[in-house]
Amino acid sequence: MPIELTLPDVGEGIAEGEVVQWLVAEGARVKEDDPLVEILTDKANIEIPSPVTGTVTKFLAAPGQIVKVGAPLALIEPADVKTAGAGGAVLATPVVRKLAKDLGVDLGDVPGTGPGGRVIEEDVRRATGPKAPAGAPGATPSEERIPFRGKRRMIARKMVAAKTRVPHALLVDEADVSGLLSGRAKMREIGEREGVRITILPFIMKAVAGALLRHPALNASLDEDREEIVLKKTVDIGMAVDAGDGLVVPVVRNADAKSVIELAREIDRLSAAAREGTLAPGDQAGGTFTISSVGSIGGLFSYPVINVPEAAILAAHKIVTRPVVRDGEIVPRDMMYLSLSFDHRIVDGGEATRFLNEVVRRIEAAAT
Repeated sequence: MPIELTLPDVGEGIAEGEVVQWLVAEGARVKEDDPLVEILTDKANIEIPSPVTGTVTKFLAAPGQIVKVGAPLALIEPADVKTAGAGGAVLATPVVRKLAKDLGVDLGDVPGTGPGGRVIEEDVRRATGPKAPAGAPGATPSEERIPFRGKRRMIARKMVAAKTRVPHALLVDEADVSGLLSGRAKMREIGEREGVRITILPFIMKAVAGALLRHPALNASLDEDREEIVLKKTVDIGMAVDAGDGLVVPVVRNADAKSVIELAREIDRLSAAAREGTLAPGDQAGGTFTISSVGSIGGLFSYPVINVPEAAILAAHKIVTRPVVRDGEIVPRDMMYLSLSFDHRIVDGGEATRFLNEVVRRIEAAAT
């Protein structure tokens, strides 16, 4: 008698997920713990393994479908033997599966040359060809239609929730980062010895973490169901990462207790995992504040959208050398705009201003 494969409760407050792709075909023979289906949640991509050795007899959810925790995904007929024979699940690592997905390659059609017939990266790349992807239904020669699902749909849902539920307020200031850049040049020598890339972001994160300790109203969230403001006792700072196929926000834990070098190392690790699609669900959950560092891409100013249910988000923009007045004289300085979006239900303008003043002060003192 077949058993149901259901969407498990993976924790982190996740209530539903979207079926991204099935990793095996209907009728495939699989072993216990073989990955069967890739699910996208608002925290991360996860693979659901087979609970038993047997045959996948029927899919109950299609790619693009949103399913609730506990909802059935497929039917599996358990086998009487302990192992599945040939023709079972495709053997491939999550990184190779993501590469195949990005390149539009069906892993089931790729001969595996790795150990035990495992499909490796070179196999997937050999399977790619110059053929153009087929257009979506309804497309015309003058347009291309892309299915609105996956990570892009999850991002859209969060953005709509943020802008419809949260009364955003915006505060803008600027920081003189001339001294910080000098300090970073010295810090890079240490980073090179320890194999860590030193960017502007760890300095900004260090300044934000210190300011949050002095202004806990910004390190908070609103529990709308219980009508309570929740002041967080840890400083876990999310950082917006442009992962190529969408925005993700991995979280640096206990940022206030880390040095600039330690922050830089963790930022490197999380950024790489975000771009490779290997972030664990725990890497993206439970942030208390978010930083969007768009300056490396460009852009003088932005109005960032709050990462609900957090109280605020800070955007750091590109550094521009321009004339400013110092001690009655016009001198060239490296200046950077900072924009703070905050939830006006939790934070008033005065407290937001004091917080941003503290961030600026700490950034400008970073070289000392």
